Amino acid sequence: MNNNFGFKDLIVWQKSMTFIDLVLDEVDQLNSDRKHYRLVEQIESAVTSVAMNIAEGKGRNSKKEFIHFLYISRGSLYETSMIKT
Repeated sequence: MNNNFGFKDLIVWQKSMTFIDLVLDEVDQLNSDRKHYRLVEQIESAVTSVAMNIAEGKGRNSKKEFIHFLYISRGSLYETSMIKT
């Protein structure tokens, strides 16, 4: 059985992996007197879900389902963008 759904060939997935590295580097550089562990965990979760939802959507049975997962990924991008606000 071939478990490669071709998501690694998608440029959007490749860019999402680069985005993960960029955001996690920013999170590592956060400097605050207060420790915001939950906020950091949420940002890490959001940024990784971008790539995971692209991969999951690519493995679905229809183009409509794939598009649905791309919308979910976009929502995670918006959630992650709060790191620089």
